[in-house]
Amino acid sequence: MNKLFSIALLGASIFASAQVSVAGKANVLIPTSSATWQNFKDAAGTAVSEKGKNITGFNAGLSLKVDLPTALYVMPEIYYTNFKNEVTVAGDTNNQQTTLEAKNSRIDVPVLLGYNLLGDMLSAYVGPVASFNLAKGDDFGTFVQQVKAKDFTIGYQLGVQSEIKKLILSARYEGAFSSDQRKFVNTVAGSDQEIEYDNRPSFFMVGLGYKF
Repeated sequence: MNKLFSIALLGASIFASAQVSVAGKANVLIPTSSATWQNFKDAAGTAVSEKGKNITGFNAGLSLKVDLPTALYVMPEIYYTNFKNEVTVAGDTNNQQTTLEAKNSRIDVPVLLGYNLLGDMLSAYVGPVASFNLAKGDDFGTFVQQVKAKDFTIGYQLGVQSEIKKLILSARYEGAFSSDQRKFVNTVAGSDQEIEYDNRPSFFMVGLGYKF
C-alpha cells in the first residue's frame, strides 16, 4: 500500500510540474517507400518543381504537448486525414489500361514520445498511430470491391519539429505496422481485370502548427 501511495504521489507531482500546451496543426502528405533522407529530398524536390503534383492528401487536427520535468515530452494528437491512392492495372483482355483514383478518409490518433534536442527550437519524436477508417468501401464504375475494408489499422510516426514562438514547423514519416489490402474486380463480362493495393501507404508529412 505504501509503495502504491508513493508511486501515485510521484506521478501526481510529475504531472503537476509538467507544462501543457495545445496547438492546431495541418500537414500535406507525400507518398514514399521508406524513411530515408534521399527519399525525403527527392519527394520535397518534386513537390517544388511540379508545384505540389505529388502531394496526395492532407490532414488537420489538434496536438497536446505535455513537457515533463526532464527533456522528454508526451504528445498525443488527433487528426482528420484525407488522401488518394492512384492505382493502374496493366490491362484486360482488350489490352486496355485502367487507372483508379481511390479517395480515403480516416481519423488518426498518434501518441508520440519526444525529446528536446535544443529546447523548443528543435525536438525529435516517435510513437504509434491508430487509424480509424471512415469510408467502409467504394466501387469505381464497373469495378466492385471484393475485400472488406479494415475499420482499424496501426502505424508509426517519427519526426522532428521546431517551435518559433507560437509557430510550429514539422516534418515526419509515417509507416505501417498493419496493412489494409483492397481488391477490386471488373464486373464487365469477359474482363479479367483485378486491382489490388494497400490502403495504408507510407507518407512523408510536412506541416505547420500554431500554439494557442
